[in-house]
Amino acid sequence: MTVYFIGAGPGDPDLITVKGQRLIRQCPVILYAGSLVPEAVLEGHQAEQVIDSAALNLEQIVQVLADAHANGQDVARVHSGDPSLYGAIGEQIRELRARSIPFQIIPGVTATAACAAALEAELTLPGLSQTVILTRYGDRSPMPQGESLADLARHRSTLAIHLGVKHLGRIIDELMPYYGPACPIAVVHRASWPDQAIARGTLADIQGQVQALGFRRTALILVGEVLGAAPFEASSLYSAGHAHLYRPPT
Repeated sequence: MTVYFIGAGPGDPDLITVKGQRLIRQCPVILYAGSLVPEAVLEGHQAEQVIDSAALNLEQIVQVLADAHANGQDVARVHSGDPSLYGAIGEQIRELRARSIPFQIIPGVTATAACAAALEAELTLPGLSQTVILTRYGDRSPMPQGESLADLARHRSTLAIHLGVKHLGRIIDELMPYYGPACPIAVVHRASWPDQAIARGTLADIQGQVQALGFRRTALILVGEVLGAAPFEASSLYSAGHAHLYRPPT
């Protein structure tokens, strides 16, 4: 028996890997994060048990997994996005290892990727940014030393900030000294869901737009020059003068 941590993607039921979908349809037990994973992701399943973990604590979640293991049943443990990013799978894995319960991680499409697609943006443009930092805003849970927003902002790279829309004003104040008021920013609410909504602007004016739209949760903040109209260099990848293994010099 195996516990499969499956990344269901950001919301659109089509944005799940073929492997993830196959396992959901095969596993006799499904334990899914119902607060963020739409039930449409589970379509076609033939599971004997389908449990929404939204109201469960860690001990209860692990008990479901342990019971399935005792019964010789595979489990589709379905998380939103990619389970390796803010998926809280680390503590579940620790408990499974302590009980010698086998598991596998099936990656998924991240919220950051879905937001970039919605914004029709490449997050790494030559001459503007070649680094993307995925982080969250430290509110009730403090950030490790050296990972405050100000520490990360010093790099002036593309930022993807989770769990921060309620604190947008404070985030802007922390970013402003490094990115400046004209820096482009976008807030994407429920990326890839049917009610997806986007606010675009600059650090100077985005807060009013977000307040008007009523974004309070389930939104990702993207910051960086790659979101604007700043000129950037063409990649050498497709340059006629750039030879490589698959395109030798002529």
